Amino acid sequence: MSNSIMTHRFYFSSETISLIRKHAGATFVIKYGGSVMKNEVVQCNVIEDIALLYSLGIKIILVHGGGYAIDAWLKRLNLHPEFENGVRITDAPTVEVVEMVLSGQVNKKLVSLFNNVNIPAVGLSGKDANLVVAFPISKKSGNFTGRVSRVNAGVLHTLTSNGFLPVVSSVASNSSGVTYNINADTVASSIAAAMQADKFILLTDTPGILVDVNKPETLMKDLNVEKIKKLKSDGIVKDGMIPKVDSCLHALGNDVKAAHIIDGRLRYSLLHELFTCNRSGSMIVL
Repeated sequence: MSNSIMTHRFYFSSETISLIRKHAGATFVIKYGGSVMKNEVVQCNVIEDIALLYSLGIKIILVHGGGYAIDAWLKRLNLHPEFENGVRITDAPTVEVVEMVLSGQVNKKLVSLFNNVNIPAVGLSGKDANLVVAFPISKKSGNFTGRVSRVNAGVLHTLTSNGFLPVVSSVASNSSGVTYNINADTVASSIAAAMQADKFILLTDTPGILVDVNKPETLMKDLNVEKIKKLKSDGIVKDGMIPKVDSCLHALGNDVKAAHIIDGRLRYSLLHELFTCNRSGSMIVL
């Protein structure tokens, strides 16, 4: 199915009904980020599609980034973003901006959008109820980029079992209360692993895993862990795709059944990926 058709309509079929029944009651952890969040129309479309999944009886946990908004605020404050292997390097002034933007601005906007379509969303950061406990990614002092030490899955089980949709920002603290910015792909993967989710889904600004990033027709739809490792060693998976595929591998290595990388810019791409055999993105399994 071409992307031009996919962006305009989604057809229910007998195949779709079967897959809806299969997924009912399942737990999906969805990471939402990248330039998919920039466009207001696209953002509303994504919220509507996730709301449909919720209404079909799927338990959804949404983990979000917001790098575009962070960078905009850093520019206003004359601070310069730095990255290493696709991961943001966070100094003391930057971590304050990150928390303000992700937990105070982006998170609450997403919660409001869900509430506007009658989905009872609850906004959280990793700090709430020690949902995510962090530790530093580096021993260098002044670097407040973190990794996930542990996830308190009980908080999320309580919320999803009572009909709430958690919306989680990727800011967390360590056992001493020091704030860390964690890559949202990593947080989402760790949450998926802790929840033993049925699916871990990355909504991105790329069609999926491509042999040639300049040729969407080279999309690889079905991959396994061994193939991903070879693509990394061959340099096909590189730059910002590295933390994405690493998060998928981590989830799969911790009892998550399948990981998906999908272009969230395309209308109904999430529904096509989940409810048709002619999927829209890349699926990775063990």
